[in-house]
Amino acid sequence: MNTHRSVQNRLKPTNWRIEQLPGISSEDQARLIDCGITTTLQLLQKCHSQEQKHALSEKLQVHIHHVSKWVALADLSRIPSVGCQYCGLLLHAGIASTAQLAQMHIHKVHQQILRLQVATMQRRDLCPSRGEIVQWIQQARLLSN
Repeated sequence: MNTHRSVQNRLKPTNWRIEQLPGISSEDQARLIDCGITTTLQLLQKCHSQEQKHALSEKLQVHIHHVSKWVALADLSRIPSVGCQYCGLLLHAGIASTAQLAQMHIHKVHQQILRLQVATMQRRDLCPSRGEIVQWIQQARLLSN
């Protein structure tokens, strides 16, 4: 258990510039920056509740669905081994939060991602390895504690 705690103390959530998150148009990036949201951590802090998400969507004049998507991407990108590279893949595979990923089993996550890759790209070889997915889940568990 000591090892678990020392690893947890060393695992820090990653924080990205808002421009690095996938799926946010340059116009929406500029609007977020005008609101003082320049990083994923700031987005998560300002949209911790549904009311805060709604307030930001009104301020930006975008549908709340967009803000919720950005928050989900920012949350998943906190996982160091996921980052901005795989947060969109996880979201499109139906995994919307670090807490949700932390509760999942490797087989289910791998199956969902593989199904998505085959359906959209028609390529099994683009699916992250089981080892990568295990690391995602382990780090999600550490960040969720």
